[in-house]
Parts: sequence; structure tokens; C-alpha cells
Amino acid sequence: MLTINTPREHRPTLWAEGFIFLEGPRWHSDRLWVSDVFDKKLFTLEQGGSRTLMAEVPRRPSGIGFLRDGTVVVASMQDRKIMRLVGAELSVHADFSELATGDLNDMLVDEEGRIYVGNFGYDFHGGAPKASTNVHRVEPDGAIHVAASGLEFPNGMAIINNGRTLVVAETWACKLSAFDRAPDGSLSNPRLFADLGNREPDGICADTSDGIWVACYNTGEVVRVLEGGEVTDRALCGRHVSACQLGGSDGTTLFCCAYVGTDEDLEAGKRLGAIFTISVDAPDVDFARP
Repeated sequence: MLTINTPREHRPTLWAEGFIFLEGPRWHSDRLWVSDVFDKKLFTLEQGGSRTLMAEVPRRPSGIGFLRDGTVVVASMQDRKIMRLVGAELSVHADFSELATGDLNDMLVDEEGRIYVGNFGYDFHGGAPKASTNVHRVEPDGAIHVAASGLEFPNGMAIINNGRTLVVAETWACKLSAFDRAPDGSLSNPRLFADLGNREPDGICADTSDGIWVACYNTGEVVRVLEGGEVTDRALCGRHVSACQLGGSDGTTLFCCAYVGTDEDLEAGKRLGAIFTISVDAPDVDFARP
């Protein structure tokens, strides 16, 4: 059950605005990378908030990651492919068009260059009934495996416990699930990490204390959750919060992607997507890697 406590409250600061709908933020090489899903563009933002268009992704970008050689990969949602970005050119890295049962979504790249990626599981935009789905794993050699199955709209993912545990947000189930993670990247022993009550988790990230920051889409909150469900920190960022990522010069800036308008505004394509920042105590888990 969700632990009832008094979380520490944070006041977010507006950092950048004028987007439509943001997903997949990643801090890499002193910049924040982010997908504007409905604007079909991949951006980077410098620490001061200035932005650079890196690529147009016609079939809607979502999750972002970086291979061991620094190559950028991005999920192309509607054609269900992971694309490589080299210079200004996109090419196919992994094709899920015959494997994924819904649009590709968020993803995570581990220290070996393996990619974990989820999908909606059904025709979300077409109004199909909800259905469970898989998280897939793409090996550095391109081989694709089912990493986990039976998930309810798998979304953001994070690796904790010195690489031994993978946590995935199951949006419709209002929970975070955990898996044991073997040295070869395979997952086993599915279990509940945290019951989030009525909060629908979207993007997530982990800190060096194995806390999970969760963007709660339906409540407009970002919360920090420990295994077992204790909520230690909270911030209200807008009507909807889609993703969050720790970064900045020392890994202690939490970047929160939010939509501050109504659902009708979003359907109309109004540029009410924004990024807020929060200063936190524990840095991003990647800052602890040798």
C-alpha cells in the first residue's frame, strides 16, 4: 500500500516554455535532450535554457538514449522503430513494427548499450480497449528479446541497486514494478516496487539513494518514492507532468516536463508545454558510475 506521510514540498521554477508536449528528457554532455512529441522534433537545451533543433522525427519522437559510443537513439512512436541520429540523419536501429502491439514509448539505455523499450500495447489514439504488453530488450548486436511481459502501459524505466534492479512505471496500474536484472540484461522476479494510489506514473528517473522520481501525469505532480511506497518529496508542476530527469552540472537539478493547459488545449496543439526545475539533494544515479 502507498505509505501515508508528510513529504517535503518543493517549489518548481520555470526553465523553458513554448513547446507542445515533451517526453523522454535525458541529460547528456552538459545538455538536456528532449522530444516534443506532437511538434515531431528532437531538441537539446543548454543550462541557460536556449534550445537547438537536432532532428525532425516525422512519426513522433518519444524515449531518448545514448549508445556506448555516444550515438543518439530515439523512439519513433508511430512507425514503431528506434532510430539512430548521426549528424542530422536518422536511420533505423531496431524495428518493432512486427513486434510491438502499440506505439513505441519511453526507453532506457544501460551501461552496456542495451536498450529497454516499452509500447502502448494497443491502439490508444484509436480508442481500442486497454491491453497488457511487453518491454523489449535490444542487444548491442541488434538482437531483440522480450524482457518482460504482462505490463499495463509500461512507461518510464530506471536502473537502481548498482545495476541489479530495473524499475518500470505501469501507468494504468498506478504502480512501479521492479525486476531483478542479470549481468546479461535479462529480467526476472517481477514484483511491486511502489503502489502509487491514484497517481498514474509516466516518466521516471533514479537518484544515488535508490529513490525514484515519478512524473504523475494525471495529478500534475512529481514525487520521489522509495521501495515500499513512501513518498519523501513532492512538487506540483502543472495540469499534467509527463517526464522528469536529474541532471545539471552536479546531477541535482530535476528537470520536469509539464503541460500547463487543458486537454482541449493539447488537442488543439497549443504550445503550453514547459520544463520546470527543482533543486534536490541526491544526484542522478548515472553520476555515481565510474
